[in-house]
Order: sequence, then C-alpha cells, then structure tokens
Amino acid sequence: MKMTTVFLLVTAVLAALIAGLFYAYSCSVVPGLGKLSDVEYLKSMQSINREILNPVFFMSFMGTAVLLPVTTFLFRGEQPAFILLLLACAAYLIGVFGVTVVGNVPLNDMLDKFDISGSTAEAIQEMRNNFENRWNLLNNVRTAFSVISIILVVCACLWNKQAS
Repeated sequence: MKMTTVFLLVTAVLAALIAGLFYAYSCSVVPGLGKLSDVEYLKSMQSINREILNPVFFMSFMGTAVLLPVTTFLFRGEQPAFILLLLACAAYLIGVFGVTVVGNVPLNDMLDKFDISGSTAEAIQEMRNNFENRWNLLNNVRTAFSVISIILVVCACLWNKQAS
C-alpha cells in the first residue's frame, strides 16, 4: 500500500470520527439537554465542555486539521482526488475547525466562568438564553461542514481506489 493511500485512509477515519461526534451531538445530545431545566442544562454543558478536552478528542479534532492539508498536498497533481481533498480541507478548516475556535470555544469559555450556584434564577436563565441557541446553531454549522468534509474525503478514497 502506498504511503499516500495510508495518509488518505487515516485522514478519512479521523474526519469520520469528528463528523460522527458532531452528528451525535446534533441529533441526540442537544435535544436531550434542551429538555433540562436551566440549572441542569448549564451544569451539564459545563461538564461536557470540560470533559471533551481530552487526548482522544484532540487527536481526532487536531489530527484531522493537520492530516487533511498534508494529505491534500500529497495528492497534488492527482486529479480529481486533489480537488476533492482541497474542498474537504477548506470545509473542515473553515466550517469545522474555524467555527469551533471562533464560535463554540468562546461560548464554552464564557459558560465555564459562570458561577451557577452563586447566581440568581434570572441570571441563570439569561446565561442559558445567551448560550444555548448560538451554541446549537454553531454546532449545526460544524456538523454540516464535517459531513461535507467526510463525503469529499470518501469520494477521494473511492477515486484513489479506481486510479490504482
């Protein structure tokens, strides 16, 4: 097996893991959390946001951000795989990584600093109102872009298989 094919397969697996994570959030975690009271919701999101900062998540999230551009570079000159990977790279770096860093992480940081136990019911409700809808919208954006990204990577895999 060629080294470029190995890079492509590892990239596909990592991109699929991230797409699956955001998809699972969008279709199960977010609706489930939405049914909680304000206090339960905020405490749950604080806990989830703290727990996701772990080596397994970073390996797949950052690994995809690194391997997609590297794999794209390795496939330069191999059409249409290069174009598919270039589009997947743009979708991931802008729509997944960028949205997470510029949108979701600042919201997570804001929530992390919020003292639930020392706040009034009104302040808790206001925090949820300021957090939940924006965070969910951004999560749906990165879910869509991560799915687009993995579809493009899979197409590049299929094209690479046919070209071999």
